[in-house]
Amino acid sequence: MVVLNQMDRFHLVQDVIDRLPQLGSRGAYTKQAIRDALIKHRQYIEERGEDHPFVLGWRWGAKVPAAKRSSTEADNV
Repeated sequence: MVVLNQMDRFHLVQDVIDRLPQLGSRGAYTKQAIRDALIKHRQYIEERGEDHPFVLGWRWGAKVPAAKRSSTEADNV
């Protein structure tokens, strides 16, 4: 329900990025990764009727593997 109301951590991070234009392309890549995660999450819910494990099992302070970066990611910074 929090995701549907856009009050989850993903939407909050997108709002922060929108307010920090100095992030430039790094912010854009992060926002796209968040959009992709939200799409994946919604598809999972529609198929299984429950939250995706990456959402359901999330805990503050838990270590998350680093995201893969594009080889051209820093070109526009």
